[in-house]
Amino acid sequence: MIADQLIISEKKEKTSYKKDKSSESPKRSIAKSISWRAIGTLDTIIISWVITGTLTLAFSIGVVELVTKMVLYFFHERIWNTISWGK
Repeated sequence: MIADQLIISEKKEKTSYKKDKSSESPKRSIAKSISWRAIGTLDTIIISWVITGTLTLAFSIGVVELVTKMVLYFFHERIWNTISWGK
């Protein structure tokens, strides 16, 4: 049964984003990236503060981490939207 679904899904015609409304829009991916990074960055700042004991250093680490991981997450999310496995 699962093998049949995999074979059928592979045979489906490839569609562009505009035709495939079940995919997330880039704007939604951006919103998810921002909200997730806010949580992740707060976590990084707290951990950095506990380890270093310096709030200024903790915020510096958090800002760098915020930007790099948000960009990485956006591209990760967009790549996963091109994979039909599990849809």
